[in-house]
Amino acid sequence: MNENTAAADPLIAGARRDEICRIFGESYDPARWNDWRWQMRHRFIKPEQFEKLLRLTTSERRGLAMTHEKFAVAVTPHFAELIDPDDPDCPIRRQVVPREEELLVGPGDMTDPCGEDHDEVVPGLVHRYPDRVLLLALDTCAAYCRYCTRSRLVNQGELDPLPRRLDAVVAYLEAHTEVRDVLLSGGDPLLMSEDRLDEVLGRIRAIPHIEFVRLGSRVPSFLPQRITPELVAVLRKHRVWLSLHFCHAREITPDVARACDLLADGGIPLGSQTVLLKGVNDDVQTLKDLVHALLKVRVRPYYLYQCDPVVGTGHLRTSVAKGIELISGLRGHTTGYAVPTYVIDAPGGGGKVPIQAETIVSYENGQALLRNWAGRTYAYVDPAEHA
Repeated sequence: MNENTAAADPLIAGARRDEICRIFGESYDPARWNDWRWQMRHRFIKPEQFEKLLRLTTSERRGLAMTHEKFAVAVTPHFAELIDPDDPDCPIRRQVVPREEELLVGPGDMTDPCGEDHDEVVPGLVHRYPDRVLLLALDTCAAYCRYCTRSRLVNQGELDPLPRRLDAVVAYLEAHTEVRDVLLSGGDPLLMSEDRLDEVLGRIRAIPHIEFVRLGSRVPSFLPQRITPELVAVLRKHRVWLSLHFCHAREITPDVARACDLLADGGIPLGSQTVLLKGVNDDVQTLKDLVHALLKVRVRPYYLYQCDPVVGTGHLRTSVAKGIELISGLRGHTTGYAVPTYVIDAPGGGGKVPIQAETIVSYENGQALLRNWAGRTYAYVDPAEHA
């Protein structure tokens, strides 16, 4: 299956969608397909459903049988349509279909690699950086990435619903005037109803010293049908920014493009946080195709994350050297807006650390010797008063 073929050709798309719908005992109906609630009710969650969707490998079959109890499996019909049913190395498939390798624990693997539990100040509120906090809004996603850094929490039923926690969260924020930036993540906050999201954002925005509110979401990729004019109106009302998550250019379908257009036309700033994944986006051309596709739909590539060392993700992680090589293959070779910052979220709670090839060869006596993208060196001299 060629990339985006099913999504771009209405006849092929209709045939594949009909196959997917018949797995659930229904026929394809465009109105139902474009209803995000229908998509959520018809997610692939059972091994027998995946057996009908894909030609499973032994590893995938074992993964579905064994890891279902370890970390939830769910794939929306929209995202399932993008999976090559015959290719186990399909980059979309590798992101959401479990393999038996998830049961392996490697050196350095951690349950909570970002150390969020240590920095939790009230249930579901993490305060690590001086001026910003992370609010875990809920523990549900439209689909589940097999490399999820919060697999210990997501869909585990241990996080109380936000309405039970919101008063404590707001009280903490009101008392800590140094906090100016709130990131809502989870789980995926865009799965909340418009009314609930409006209430939560309204209470946070009512705090005088909160200047900046962001939402982290993979909904535009997994469930673009959720991006409705009503949802965009709520986001616009509260002047939020969206940190989206895309890992491969094949995800940028016409439906996704329409969703991003709706958000961008509504005045919502869009950035993408991509995770570097083995067999998904770990070569320069694939990564370049992704960042170019993102810019076309007005999404700014923001971060390229080294995959967190979550337990059971060794088969999806690359080396740091590979990440440096990839960024070096982008910087200077394409538009500056297309080059994300390569970061490692330092294991144990150290926060995000930018990683790049050495660019300052030396700096002494007021002169910096710089190495550019092509490997050539240039001198920059400080003003006389700093020399």
